[in-house]
Amino acid sequence: MVRIAIDAMGGDFGPEPIVKGCIEALKKKKFQPILVGKKDEILPLLPKRYKDKISIVDADDVIGMSDAATDALKRRESSIYKAVELVRKGEADGVVSAGHSGATMSLATLRMGRLKGVSRPALVALMPAKGGRRTILLDVGANVDCNASNLVEFAVMGRFYAKDMFGIETPTVGLLANGEEDSKGNELTKEAFIQLGSHEGFIGNVEGSDIFNGTCNVVVCDGFVGNLVLKASEGVASTISFFIKEYIRKSPIAITGALLMRKVFRLLKQEIDYAEIGGAPLIGIKGCAIVSHGKSNPKAIKNAIFQAITYVDTGVNDHIEKCLADINNK
Repeated sequence: MVRIAIDAMGGDFGPEPIVKGCIEALKKKKFQPILVGKKDEILPLLPKRYKDKISIVDADDVIGMSDAATDALKRRESSIYKAVELVRKGEADGVVSAGHSGATMSLATLRMGRLKGVSRPALVALMPAKGGRRTILLDVGANVDCNASNLVEFAVMGRFYAKDMFGIETPTVGLLANGEEDSKGNELTKEAFIQLGSHEGFIGNVEGSDIFNGTCNVVVCDGFVGNLVLKASEGVASTISFFIKEYIRKSPIAITGALLMRKVFRLLKQEIDYAEIGGAPLIGIKGCAIVSHGKSNPKAIKNAIFQAITYVDTGVNDHIEKCLADINNK
């Protein structure tokens, strides 16, 4: 049975939504949850019938959002440190945290270690695309400075993530640039383009709009650009939602239309709601780490746990290591 360590103290709203999300996940799937955090705060939130199904590892310290990520290695009594250590020691298969993302990524990389052949892990975002699909975008924040070899590794990791997690037999990979032509891009992307030329599934340069058009399954970029794309996309989605609500509020005709379009609005919300996905996996590490949004509700935590279980079950890491070994041996 898959064992998932869950940082119960991570997130903006304390342990309550984390514990509720864990219970919701247990109602749907069999796994061994390990809640890590302040035991005296977690226990009262557990219904009696779940107390023998959920393990608790006591941790007195909590790394706050305003704390420096560099302090995470020193704070060995923190909930995220102890959750990551469970994976490192083989006592858990994956970790889920809605806490300090920098601390989670730093600890997962440095304590759990990188997969063989991976120089830098990457953070993955699943972007909404036409046709009800998701475009896998990486890196979205783990590495602000990259070289061309890093982008090649991201392409390999993204390809196997698409293949194993979404069942795409032959995933296509695009390199994010300021134009589709081979000559477009900066020095980094031009060099990466050359190195990716012979890689399976590589279709060449893609533009920002292609992320949402579903032009390819995987889009590769450095973490600086990827994070800007992610945050800008979140801002656009939020602004559009705001304008829709404002126009509906001001117009009686729009109110009538909105009532008729309720199903459409509900489906749109599902496409852009982070809770539907649960979190962003940090791929390229030994084990599994899902980085969830600080404002995660129980639904988001439940889906983050599901994502971790699937990641472990599909053997993504083994496939990435084998492919990179084949590339390095050529």
